Amino acid sequence: MAKDATILVAGARGMVGSALVRRLQAGGYTQVLAPGRTELDLMDTVAVQAYLAQHRPAYIFIAAAKVGGIHANNTYRAEFLHTNLTIQNNLIHGAHLAGVQRLMFLGSSCIYPKLAPQPIKEEYLLTGPLEPTNEPYAIAKIAGIKMCEAYNAQYGRQYISVMPTNLYGPNDNYDLNNSHVLPALIRKAHEAKLRGDAQYVVWGSGTPRREFLYVDDLADACVFLMERGYDGPLLNIGTGEDVTIRELAETVMNVVGFQGEIVFDASKPDGTPRKLLDVSSLTNLGWVASTSLASGIQRTYEIAPFRT
Repeated sequence: MAKDATILVAGARGMVGSALVRRLQAGGYTQVLAPGRTELDLMDTVAVQAYLAQHRPAYIFIAAAKVGGIHANNTYRAEFLHTNLTIQNNLIHGAHLAGVQRLMFLGSSCIYPKLAPQPIKEEYLLTGPLEPTNEPYAIAKIAGIKMCEAYNAQYGRQYISVMPTNLYGPNDNYDLNNSHVLPALIRKAHEAKLRGDAQYVVWGSGTPRREFLYVDDLADACVFLMERGYDGPLLNIGTGEDVTIRELAETVMNVVGFQGEIVFDASKPDGTPRKLLDVSSLTNLGWVASTSLASGIQRTYEIAPFRT
């Protein structure tokens, strides 16, 4: 990518989008478009097409999405399907109409079957049933992947899809009703510490295994792929390592400094038993994650908004 190329980051105010903006600016890119919702409503088809026609970005990163944890995904099923389909349809089709040749669509590892063999290879897509609690979100993301493939096949575009594992870091969502597991654990442990509680409650049995990637590592991987002109199939982005939810909660306790004990609420859903991505294809291209889980959680906790 030329340093003066116009680059659009859709969803620039979110956790992933803001990390992409930081990484691009640190890399010396001078024409990074990072519109907020008041400047560009991604649900508005006409507005998106007009914005793209006006600015004509050479590259687009689609990091915009409606996201949430198990509770949010399972409760707001219609919104997760409709909102995500609308955003990605507007951006991918709008990019094509504006003549944008290079685009990266960021999906989610929940696109893979619930009981996919571990670690999960990219070719396992559409080989089995999805996890029911986040099926609408997964269906939307799968549609985005296939839409990119269709525009490549029909129009010769270079629209690539990457599948990040579970993410965390600056600008995460700490709403206990709608957040993902790691930010929820960080906030719960912090508040339990402040109250002087003897214990804090973690949803589920503690046995599911999850992989976690610091969001700035994800941004680095995305820019790495764009800079090198990657034009291949669906690509996983992760660390290649996972931990149990119990181990995750214990790491959070150590970082936060909570001295009590963990209590698991087995009446709450566990979700997928295990979700570890096979990242060998990305590793073979020359990229590996550099932030350890404990270090990433420490950095995240130090700047968490609920501490101010």
